[in-house]
Amino acid sequence: ELQLVESGGGLVQPGGSLNLSCAASGFTFENYCMTWVRQAPGKGLEWVSGINSVGAITYYRDSVKGRFTIARDNAKNTLYLQLKSLKTDDTGRYYCARGLGSACSYDEPNLRYGGQGTQVTVSA
Repeated sequence: ELQLVESGGGLVQPGGSLNLSCAASGFTFENYCMTWVRQAPGKGLEWVSGINSVGAITYYRDSVKGRFTIARDNAKNTLYLQLKSLKTDDTGRYYCARGLGSACSYDEPNLRYGGQGTQVTVSA
């Protein structure tokens, strides 16, 4: 059974940093695209970042480019997201989600193969 467990969220001031992790089990991690999806209060899901199965191709939504960094360690079955220069608009619940194959596609975001999420709150 697929399991994704996110951690590392918290309360941080604007300009601060956080490091999110996602521990994966129940599937062959190295064979799949992995993504981060977030949901801000009162809003829908949106793609934040994605990385293909071998870590060679990454995607970032425009609003986080240059501030967030996605990475994966296939030996540890773990996905990461480094968040820097955080803004209040980054507040939301961040979910780790598995793709359908080795390459990532960014159709309508969903949590069909997602975890429970970790809360990131950016506030002064």
